[in-house]
Amino acid sequence: MDPSALERLHAACFTTPRPWSAAEFADLIRSRHCFLLCAAQGFLLGRVIADEAELLTLAVDPQSRRQGIGAKLVSDFLTTARARGATTAFLEVAANNNAAQVLYARTGWTKAGRRKGYYHAPDGTAEDALVLVQTL
Repeated sequence: MDPSALERLHAACFTTPRPWSAAEFADLIRSRHCFLLCAAQGFLLGRVIADEAELLTLAVDPQSRRQGIGAKLVSDFLTTARARGATTAFLEVAANNNAAQVLYARTGWTKAGRRKGYYHAPDGTAEDALVLVQTL
């Protein structure tokens, strides 16, 4: 997927946290630490630095959800992170994103903390982020 396609899909999936721009995606993809996993109707961007992996973002077309695409991308992320030498992984998810939390729980992630007011909605309200972790 090119950065513009990533931007469009991300915008279809997120308002909080705010969608990322094509330029932001391009910068991340150029980083030697980052990796992009793509599916027909979704993508996942992750990175590994030293022995720690971070799931940066996961987007699945809203009309293609609940078909296993997200779970497959998360599984591929864990495999790729291990292959790159990571021994632990983490992510942040909006505390009100119940669907994502269910997906992450089903794929082995556990809650490690909460970041108060981490995300800011377009209307100015703040939303907490949950920090989830997984041992690889």
